[in-house]
Amino acid sequence: QVQLVESGGGLVQAGGSLNLSCSASGRTFSTYAMGWFRQAPGKEREFVARIRWNSGSTYYADSVKGRFTISRDNAKNTVYLQMNSLKSEDTAVYYCGAKIVSGPTSRYADYNYWGQGTQVTVSS
Repeated sequence: QVQLVESGGGLVQAGGSLNLSCSASGRTFSTYAMGWFRQAPGKEREFVARIRWNSGSTYYADSVKGRFTISRDNAKNTVYLQMNSLKSEDTAVYYCGAKIVSGPTSRYADYNYWGQGTQVTVSS
């Protein structure tokens, strides 16, 4: 089992920045990758970014490329999502997920564990 807790969400004006954190505990050594997803009201959960736990390689959705940065601190078992130049369309609940099985994927169904989510609201 892997437990995930997100933090860092809030209300920010368009053009502003937020830094989300996802703290992992439990069997973290079994984690292959960590991902950030988001879900806006009435929409499906969509991929934002992911990072391989060991190598640190990253992958981003086109909608956030160049504005968001995913990183991890292995010693702290924590993954971060630095979000800059925020837009109103970035408003959503942001979820952190842990993927156990190897292989690249941006599908939320392939992630095994989830946090409770943190609300990000961008005002225009």
